[in-house]
Amino acid sequence: MSNIIFAVLLSFLISTIAGLIIIPSFNKLNLGQNIREEGPKSHSKKAGTPTFGGIIFIFSVSITLPLTIKQLNKEAIIMLYALLSFGLIGLIDDTLKKIRKKNEGLTAKKKFILLLFVSTVFTLYGYNSPSIGSSIIIPFAGKLLNLKWMYIPFIIFYYVATTNAVNLTDGLDGLATSVTLLIMAFFVLACIGMGYYSLSIFCACVAGSLLGFLRYNSYPAKIIMGDTGSLALGGVVATAAMLFKNPLIILIVGGIYVLETISVALQIASCKLFNKRIFKMAPIHHAFELSGWHEAKIVSVFSIITAILCLIGFLSF
Repeated sequence: MSNIIFAVLLSFLISTIAGLIIIPSFNKLNLGQNIREEGPKSHSKKAGTPTFGGIIFIFSVSITLPLTIKQLNKEAIIMLYALLSFGLIGLIDDTLKKIRKKNEGLTAKKKFILLLFVSTVFTLYGYNSPSIGSSIIIPFAGKLLNLKWMYIPFIIFYYVATTNAVNLTDGLDGLATSVTLLIMAFFVLACIGMGYYSLSIFCACVAGSLLGFLRYNSYPAKIIMGDTGSLALGGVVATAAMLFKNPLIILIVGGIYVLETISVALQIASCKLFNKRIFKMAPIHHAFELSGWHEAKIVSVFSIITAILCLIGFLSF
């Protein structure tokens, strides 16, 4: 427990200091955000806010981890690889957006291919790992379900879906950061209970880093995490649940991710089939915005919902 507390405090400190250095540097380099034209009008004032913010907590975790775990085991290493590899895809996307001076980086097809490739690598690792294998825990039932060869397509889909869901959630100041911070805190305690101590320390590093980053990312944001951060967090969340054989837990604790994704899917389907919108705008956090909710209120309500879902998640074990 002392190592976990140390990991949280140290990663928080490094993330905070990194923000003090990186944000002014990004402002000088003119690494501002390009706002989607089809987004809420109120977001126009966010134009120019530095992006690539995910670098802050990725850096913090990368520095804190070896200082809190003297000898990195496979669990910690695979989590670090997930953070860096998915973050790299996001970094490429953010860089192309900046070069083109548009809110369009990688094409949807290219982004999907990259996510699919990286997801497949981690899925094959899990499938061939003696400590993971092809079985998953069924929440509330307390039983293992052996998916056998179906494990591979299921986990690949799970990875792509989770990373995209976190990416969709990152649409308001502090929203994805707050929700993921709570989910990481859940993973810390869950991993302790299940005996995954190095994994709990890694999740503690991520939680502490996000806590420090939230200081700059909460409304009004001084920096935006960008795809660099959202895809990195999606990869970490997906990998953590896979490592302790409980990918379905994301449907519970990550209920906000699920809600955001479903709202987009329903909106697209309704527009194509009936030429009508279900929501004023999707993802659903924008619908609440257009209904008069302030960004800070939406983030607060979604965070409270996530905290409750995390408590339900504990009951599922």
